[in-house]
Amino acid sequence: PRVDVTAIDQCWAIDFVSDALFNGKRFRVLTMMDVYSRECLNIYADKKITGDTVVDILNHISCHRGRPEGIRVDNGPEFISKVLDNWTYENKIKLKVHSSWQADG
Repeated sequence: PRVDVTAIDQCWAIDFVSDALFNGKRFRVLTMMDVYSRECLNIYADKKITGDTVVDILNHISCHRGRPEGIRVDNGPEFISKVLDNWTYENKIKLKVHSSWQADG
């Protein structure tokens, strides 16, 4: 069921975009945004991005901005990793995993 987001930092959305350079080398871009304000919180590009990388970036953002109530992700391996699950649990953040990306906010 759809839950309406009514405030900043109530829910952040995190997702990946993949592409290739002119020489065929693949890269990924990790994007993070606040669902309510639509503010881009982070864009990070690299050849390989792990669950540890995702948590490092979340820690950095949280130091400057605070933490969200919830984080919405798809079921990619970086998002269903133990490290992200532990981080959200330790920080009392609801991790909302969807089987595929749902543009509901």
